[in-house]
Amino acid sequence: MSDIALKGLKEVTTSSLPPVHLWKPDFCGDMDLVIKANGDWIHEGGKIHRPAMVNMFSRILWFEEGEYFLVTPVEKVRIQVEDAPFLVTEWNWIETEQGPAIEFTTQTKDVSVLGLDCDMWVSPFDNEERPYISMRYGMKALLSRNVFYALAESLVQVETEKGTGMGIISAGKSYLLMQDE
Repeated sequence: MSDIALKGLKEVTTSSLPPVHLWKPDFCGDMDLVIKANGDWIHEGGKIHRPAMVNMFSRILWFEEGEYFLVTPVEKVRIQVEDAPFLVTEWNWIETEQGPAIEFTTQTKDVSVLGLDCDMWVSPFDNEERPYISMRYGMKALLSRNVFYALAESLVQVETEKGTGMGIISAGKSYLLMQDE
């Protein structure tokens, strides 16, 4: 990204999102940035160790036609994502008008409430079933292994359009995670 584009992003805080959905810059090419399946952000072969830098880039992440881009008002560069661009690292139960709900927090400090502003599902990746939640602009977040194992203590019998089995109820919505045989 150019110095001009990065300068405009310095005011973006971890609690706000710039209006990337309104920005329509021309495509500028590819950037050597890969978000690994384990949640690491790798730039030019080296891991980005500064959380503030990862947070800044995550705020301008855009998903379009199966590809990921970093977007500013003046630039749009393509990056690679192996699985999910976000990783859920924390969770807790909260009370909502719809009942008890799970609040998820990603490594980039995005907060989503299951059943209110995100949904959850399990799908295959690299020969294993992995749990995900929906994120902004059609993106997804992988639940870290420790978060998923901790959630396992909250599994209850659920019935959904996909069938019956063990799952989670959050904000009054049921999510099937392990279907009955």
